[in-house]
Amino acid sequence: MSDVSQAFAELKRGSDEILLEEELLEKLKQGKPLKIKAGFDPTAPDLHLGHTVLINKLRQFQQQGHEVIFLIGDFTGMIGDPTGKNVTRKPLTKEDVLANAETYKEQVFKILDPAKTRVEFNSSWMEQLGAAGMLKLASRQTVARMMERDDFKKRYTNGQSIAIHEFMYPLVQGWDSVALEADVELGGTDQKFNLLMGRELQKSEGQRPQTVLMMPLLEGLDGVQKMSKSLGNYIGITDTPTEMFGKVMSISDELMWRYFDLLSFKPLEEIAAYKAKVAEGANPRDVKIDLAKELIARFHSEQAAEAAHQEFINRFQKGALPDDMPELTLAAENGEIAIANLLKEAGLVASTSEAMRMIKQGAAKIDGEKVTDNKLMIDQGATAVYQVGKRKFAKVTVN
Repeated sequence: MSDVSQAFAELKRGSDEILLEEELLEKLKQGKPLKIKAGFDPTAPDLHLGHTVLINKLRQFQQQGHEVIFLIGDFTGMIGDPTGKNVTRKPLTKEDVLANAETYKEQVFKILDPAKTRVEFNSSWMEQLGAAGMLKLASRQTVARMMERDDFKKRYTNGQSIAIHEFMYPLVQGWDSVALEADVELGGTDQKFNLLMGRELQKSEGQRPQTVLMMPLLEGLDGVQKMSKSLGNYIGITDTPTEMFGKVMSISDELMWRYFDLLSFKPLEEIAAYKAKVAEGANPRDVKIDLAKELIARFHSEQAAEAAHQEFINRFQKGALPDDMPELTLAAENGEIAIANLLKEAGLVASTSEAMRMIKQGAAKIDGEKVTDNKLMIDQGATAVYQVGKRKFAKVTVN
């Protein structure tokens, strides 16, 4: 495989769609550093691994010697990105945007090389455009074209309001590509309309149109819905090493390969070797351990990864209890408390119905012994270690 073919294979890895693949391959063959653009609206960033999928792809371009432009949409952030929203999103103030931008940079530079990353703010050219320039930009597209966007179409059909300024968002994002003369723009699959707008505006300005590379939305720990804090199926990049290790180990063996494709920096050959070993009978758990350690080392340190691995061995393979287990006292009513209520009040489950379900599944334990009776009553004065699943522990005294 030639160097260009290998580079293209790495860049294509994990992507959902490249428009157009032959364009990207042709650009790579020219042997010149390309301008790689990715825009981020600084809306109170609190990143999880799903957010890093796009940033990981930027890193691949960076390692191949291309110019990575980390574009902070301080101007577009004040419009409010309507993508995927069923209501008009509240615009941010200038102060909010700048404060969030600083937080964003702190987090993304755990992945990107700050010395090789060009950080831009799109207000630097959008504010110079002025009112006349914005009107001219607005004249480039029709309302009918904007209504081709799925989210706008759905909101209009459902009788939900669409503010006029929201139509400007795709145009401004597209104009960013003109201002930066981008060769490639990265984005999620939900950004396709906006990304293609950049190609249209570049063509009209006589520029070579950017190639669009779209990355998928990463599934969460459940392997079904996209990773989201609101769904509780996320791995936060600020999670403790212990939390991160446990969460990675909880994913299914099938989902593990998806995470390798989208989150791991290991070469394709090394991942292929992992798959071959598992196919030959190796335990997928051991491969998953390597993935967990790689991610922890990235966001914490190599030492933290090793310590988390050892704690995992001690806790789950040797039956040891976690050092940071919470201790609390719960009040008994009439001298006792129902097991389902205890698990809920101890914060080990979200509801008593979940407690019942976990007991039925054999996932609830008292001092290491499975609970089999979901009507069990715990007497006043009893102290024990309660566990739900593999990671949730609490030492509870009933008072």
